[in-house]
Amino acid sequence: MVSTAPERVDRESREDAFVLWFEEVGIADINLVGGKNASLGEMIRQLSSKGVSVPTGFATTAYAYRYFVEKAGLEKKLRKLFSDLDVEDMENLRDRGKQARALVLNTPFPKDLEAAIVTAYFKLCERYGHNTESCDRFEDPVDREACKSYSYDTDVAVRSSATAEDLPDASFAGQQETYLNVHGAKAVLESCHKCFASLFTNRAISYRTIKGFDHFAVALSVGVQKMVRSDLASSGVMFSIDTETGFKNAALVTAAYGLGENVVQGAVNPDEYFVFKPTLQQGFKPILEKRLGSKEIKMVYDIGGGKLTKNVPVAEPDRGKFAISEDEILTLAKWACIIEDHYSSVRGQYTPMDIEWAKDGITGELFIVQARPETVQSQKSGSVLKHYKLNGSGDIISTGRAVGEAIGQGAARVILDVHKIDEFQAGEVLVTNKTDPDWEPIMKKSSAIVTNQGGRTCHAAIIAREMGIPAIVGCGDATDTVKTGQDITVSCAEGEEGRVYAGLVPFEIEETVLDNLPDTHTKILMNVGNPEEAFGLAAIPCDGVGLARLEFIIANHIKAHPLALMNFDTLEDPLVKREIAKLTAQYDNKPDFFVDKLAQGVGTIAAAFYPNPVVVRMSDFKSNEYANLLGGRQFEPKEENPMIGWRGASRYYDPNYREAYGLECKALKRVRDEMGLTNVIPMIPFCRTPDEGRKVLAEMEKHGLKRGENGLQVYVMCEIPSNVILADEYSKVFDGFSIGSNDLTQLTLGLDRDSSLVAHIFDERNEGVKTMVKMVIEKAKDNDRKIGICGQAPSDYPEFARFLVELGIDSISLNPDAVLKTRLDIAELEQSL
Repeated sequence: MVSTAPERVDRESREDAFVLWFEEVGIADINLVGGKNASLGEMIRQLSSKGVSVPTGFATTAYAYRYFVEKAGLEKKLRKLFSDLDVEDMENLRDRGKQARALVLNTPFPKDLEAAIVTAYFKLCERYGHNTESCDRFEDPVDREACKSYSYDTDVAVRSSATAEDLPDASFAGQQETYLNVHGAKAVLESCHKCFASLFTNRAISYRTIKGFDHFAVALSVGVQKMVRSDLASSGVMFSIDTETGFKNAALVTAAYGLGENVVQGAVNPDEYFVFKPTLQQGFKPILEKRLGSKEIKMVYDIGGGKLTKNVPVAEPDRGKFAISEDEILTLAKWACIIEDHYSSVRGQYTPMDIEWAKDGITGELFIVQARPETVQSQKSGSVLKHYKLNGSGDIISTGRAVGEAIGQGAARVILDVHKIDEFQAGEVLVTNKTDPDWEPIMKKSSAIVTNQGGRTCHAAIIAREMGIPAIVGCGDATDTVKTGQDITVSCAEGEEGRVYAGLVPFEIEETVLDNLPDTHTKILMNVGNPEEAFGLAAIPCDGVGLARLEFIIANHIKAHPLALMNFDTLEDPLVKREIAKLTAQYDNKPDFFVDKLAQGVGTIAAAFYPNPVVVRMSDFKSNEYANLLGGRQFEPKEENPMIGWRGASRYYDPNYREAYGLECKALKRVRDEMGLTNVIPMIPFCRTPDEGRKVLAEMEKHGLKRGENGLQVYVMCEIPSNVILADEYSKVFDGFSIGSNDLTQLTLGLDRDSSLVAHIFDERNEGVKTMVKMVIEKAKDNDRKIGICGQAPSDYPEFARFLVELGIDSISLNPDAVLKTRLDIAELEQSL
């Protein structure tokens, strides 16, 4: 697309110009052209040289709007109309909004304003050349002849841009109208007129009133921007921050086929991709997660159909594919970083961004079409940690994508038609297909929101975050499974999956003030298993992760036995084969599915706590647990006592399993080498002898994980008495120890920790266990090896944590709910030592 600015519209000054080109404005010009247009100009002027592509265009000015209002005497008429406005009365709001819009639309533009817009549009057409589609599309003879003679038929987007929008503490996005695939001067003028009128949509009137903005202190600018032919490709929304947790180091990119309005409005469930910003900017390729959306429809040009756009079904094979490539994901994420860095510099404070992008299906190019400050997470206090926790359960009647981390409940109100929103009562849970700005007058009154459609960047999600309301989007079936009047609980506090429970399930809210937490000499680490919780847990002050378990990722995200994936063609159970085929539909080579999912899960945890160390325990399923994975029974033996059987290190070099262990190694190598997350430290569990440790290291080296290269350290679990007794020998093989107090207790006391018959004897505080712990800490220190503990004991027993500190242990890894309290206890203890 051409970027050379045309000759400027000839007026005496910027302040009384009707039209300004994007190249003429910047972020300081919100009062002239509104937030959206000022931002487009800022990016074209400042970021084009950094590789960020933005299609150009022009903006009508705030002066043009006020000139129109003043010439027609509209302010006096509108003030009289709003004299008895009551935004809490839906009928009153609808009536006043309808009259206000009619008043604007029935008032013609002044001729000089009309001429300025048409002249600018024709100049934009000259910049982009002849449109390949027929000029016969135009009903107006003047437009048709102009198109044929001068190629004045360029397709444009006509977008509203209010002078009060995109402020850091208020999001006016979506309050006014946008028109896509607009051709010809007459259509551009009509669309500009409709944009002016949309300053008085019901939702805009309501929103301004709630936020305390004078209706007549806000002016409307209209941006006329060259269309990107994403109807032939894809588009989406991205944030330079995690929208749910406020984690600053991840960019969220969403994508769907066709024009971007469906993603913004929540009409489709888009693909979602997370990218880790710090190592991306170092040149790595850290795509932490790729989540496939259903993408059932796409918005395209309605050529010859009488409308500007239309929705059509997406072909089934395309729904099962990601809408953009990994290279495109990385490019967009890099642009998000560039845009965020620039706006943070301009504003003098950290400014996460909400960005719309589009891919041109003709040229294959990517473009940024809008960028505004994110208005929810950026306004939250980082000094208070709020944690919602269910204290009961109930029947799950629907699930979808969780928005936020809160819990809400109340009587459900199922509404399928926006014209029936006056039936909604304050405090109810809104259940609907999807929302758009017309729903906002009731959204602010709801205790929670549930939608069938939409992803985490859709309208319902954005407004719910802004208003602090829990929401679950993309449920698919909520309007069928939930009934009006039914009491329900909407939980977004259990990871990425939001759950709608029947009934009012009890819950609690814990608030922790994070100001002035003391430092400790002993490193306070955290035990983390679920990648979906990692970004949220990263807000808890700690020194890294002492135990990241692969078992959760394998059981919940991969679900299939690694050998079943490696031997897919020879699987004996047809039902299992069918289920694995469905699970791995995007993968011709089934083992790649295991490597991808494991790398993404580990990478997410590593990214959340980067650059602090993240100790990743390699898989430690027992044979009976492996057998429960899809296809596992074909490859697992039946053992009488799996707890002390074929587990941990003994599997990794065994000819019957070493290939499967190789997949784990490949995943960790990808995390360290391709994602750049070298803070990952692999740890070997249940290593019975030092020689066994050497065999495992040799297997790892075959797959590119060589101890000492690229800073790679390898730790060993200390959970068998031999690990303690031979700690001097293990110190020659490994870089550090982590005490697994659960297994060490059961093997020291000779009991099965899963047996209720001897459960009363199981106690980490037993003198025999404490003697073993003391011995291994002393030996590790003598050999200059790091030693920590990742078992349950310090989380359950504060006195055990004190015992460890007195011995000089390097680190204590705790369950998340015990981290802050234990930090305070240890800080106090260290001061007394």
